[in-house]
Amino acid sequence: MSRAADAVGIGSEETALLVGHGSRRDKSNEAVRELAAGLEDRLGVSTDAAFLELAEPSIPDAIGALAHSSSRITMVPLSLFAAGHVKNDLPLAVKRARSEHPGVTFHAGAHLGIHPAILDLLDDRARDVEAELGVDREDDDVAVVVCARGSSDPDSNADVHKLARLLYEGRSFDRVEAGFIGVTEPLLDEVLHDVAKTRPDAIVVLPYMLGDGVLTGRIRDGTAEFDAEYPYVDAAAGDPLGTDSRLLDVLSDRWQEARTDSVDMSCDTCKYKVELDGYEEDEGGARAMLRALTHQQAHEDRDEVADEPHAHDAPGTHLAVCTNQTCAAGGSPAVLESLRQAARDADADVHVTRSSCFDQCGDGPIVAQYPDGVWYGACDDEDAARIVSAVERDRIVSDLVHQTL
Repeated sequence: MSRAADAVGIGSEETALLVGHGSRRDKSNEAVRELAAGLEDRLGVSTDAAFLELAEPSIPDAIGALAHSSSRITMVPLSLFAAGHVKNDLPLAVKRARSEHPGVTFHAGAHLGIHPAILDLLDDRARDVEAELGVDREDDDVAVVVCARGSSDPDSNADVHKLARLLYEGRSFDRVEAGFIGVTEPLLDEVLHDVAKTRPDAIVVLPYMLGDGVLTGRIRDGTAEFDAEYPYVDAAAGDPLGTDSRLLDVLSDRWQEARTDSVDMSCDTCKYKVELDGYEEDEGGARAMLRALTHQQAHEDRDEVADEPHAHDAPGTHLAVCTNQTCAAGGSPAVLESLRQAARDADADVHVTRSSCFDQCGDGPIVAQYPDGVWYGACDDEDAARIVSAVERDRIVSDLVHQTL
């Protein structure tokens, strides 16, 4: 135990759990583990990594392994902003953990959010691109575009704009704008063309992401295409945040807030707490989801449903339709209604529901079929009857398959 740990009253049986999203790319998962190791050194307490999906260990598995030797477990999400994972999935994991391990005290931290250390890191990422382009914000007109993933949560998207504004304040950039690579607007291409109208000497694009994956590749490609199209403006994209040690400053603060029950999450503009224009159906969503998943035993398959009148069988197949902005523009609401009608007409054991983004923007409308793990792409309403018919015959519509899990 370090002196720093002793100074803040940390017990020897205390553990921190860094919760990453999880990826099919081992490199991305290793980055989470690297940050967990760095956080352990920084905090002076045992620190492990867990993942929400796509990687091991899962949160329940990690907690199960730690609960035997830990009296207090503090979970810290490695999430840039607060959207569904932070507002829904992590609270649910804590609720389950408290139920399954009553002898352990659990805390959940806030997302990374907007922090001076992150602004400092972004400033350095911008300087690296300036050096690459041979420009200097003090002498040249340098514009910056902070490009984030995009979310169906308006509160999360609003924080990207706040981050961009704070990066502008006190620095010599000509302007700093926010953009997104998918899900919501303004998209990166639109922002780049708007900024080009002011004829800056250079545009620095900063991918606001942790790892270097598919989305950062799209940002680089989009920036390169813009650079070729506008010869009078030099443009280049920088590196994501990666595992820079300054992230440990933020994670340390979030951990300390959590273990002292002083987490301050946004509620005034959270779509799960208040009704926002355009998101009326999501109001109360977090509370409803917690109730539904805690109550999930009533939705499991049972041999003798009649013995417990409130219980009922779960549907054999679930079809989820992405209705976020990109897919919606491609006709996903019509696909959703056509699937529901086809399921009713066939009296099929199928539940059809809308979903948030599947991170397949540009390949939709996307329909995900579970538990089969099949995703259909470029669907239209005329495909609905084919999909439902295939479900009834325990088959898939091969020419629509976008990917399988």
